[in-house]
Amino acid sequence: MEERILDRLYADMEVLEKENDAFPPVKRIKEASVPLLRWYRRHARTLPWRESPTPYHVWVSEIMLQQTRVEAVKVYYERFLAELPDIQALADVEEERLMKLWEGLGYYNRARNLKRAAGEAVLTYGGKLPDSYEELLKLPGIGSYTAGAVASIAYGLPVPAVDGNVLRVISRLLASKEDIMKLSVKKKMEELLMEAMPKENAGEFNQALMEIGALVCIPNGPPRCEECPLGGLCLAKRYQKTDSIPVKTPKKARKVQERTVLAVACGSKVLIHKRPDKGLLAGLYELPNTEGHLEEGQVYAYLGISEEDILVMERLPEAKHIFSHVEWRMIGYYIKLKEEYRKPGNLRDSLPGELVDKTDAESRYALPGAFKTYVRYLLH
Repeated sequence: MEERILDRLYADMEVLEKENDAFPPVKRIKEASVPLLRWYRRHARTLPWRESPTPYHVWVSEIMLQQTRVEAVKVYYERFLAELPDIQALADVEEERLMKLWEGLGYYNRARNLKRAAGEAVLTYGGKLPDSYEELLKLPGIGSYTAGAVASIAYGLPVPAVDGNVLRVISRLLASKEDIMKLSVKKKMEELLMEAMPKENAGEFNQALMEIGALVCIPNGPPRCEECPLGGLCLAKRYQKTDSIPVKTPKKARKVQERTVLAVACGSKVLIHKRPDKGLLAGLYELPNTEGHLEEGQVYAYLGISEEDILVMERLPEAKHIFSHVEWRMIGYYIKLKEEYRKPGNLRDSLPGELVDKTDAESRYALPGAFKTYVRYLLH
């Protein structure tokens, strides 16, 4: 009964708040913290990294969650920790194995920065993450958001952790018309939250803001205002501006590239190729591919083979993969070479890549998700 009365009180806050004596931003955020924390304690999802919020666990989970859905991260997180349970293990892991553990999560530089930061933590901080926001910021791949998450959730320090969810929630709460894509706006939000957040519950407060942004004040589609405990304080709701707030500069149109992907098998081996150390998907293995949509005759020329070398050649379904700034529109071919192609004296150096055992391709080499449509024809 008491909870229902309190919910009603906060739902009616706009009636109590006089327009000529409206709350300033910091007070509005402070007033929001009470119903927000109460809501979080009742509705927070059960997530593996919340069960044991050590600095290492929080750090790994936050890096994985960048531009990746929570449900997708759960399996990766548990597998990652099973093999790399602490910072020392992460610092020592071979990069090829690290890439395999990260396979499918995308944005592979996140994993490389994790390993680099782990190495620095071993050398400088005795194998632990520093318990200082400023020191955390010095580690590779850790920006203000990740530093704030680790510092507040794992160490209880009163610092904000401002991601896209938090920017959206606070923008709507304050009816801010500032562009949340601007670094200066994010910095301003951090300063407001630093002053307004409950110092004794900083980590829980930060998680509550993220959670309500993920579940109620959602990024895609209209917000679920009828479920929101902040309805009486939210100025965007009051002034019916939730469809136009937050303000966000549209992203530049992605460059579209046509590519042909080749799934090539020869007996128990498959053809893979290592990408250059710089650029898109740097240093990862891939199925051979090239620009443009090739006809069959052009495929022979690209592989350096003739029709007589082939047992099977099959056109595969079209596929699309979207990166941050480029979109691949792909066609593919499944090609099975004759066993004689690999006999001594017949094996040529023309193939764009190397033939490896199918079991190694599946267990050892990281093949990016961009090729998943075509990889399954080789490995399954």
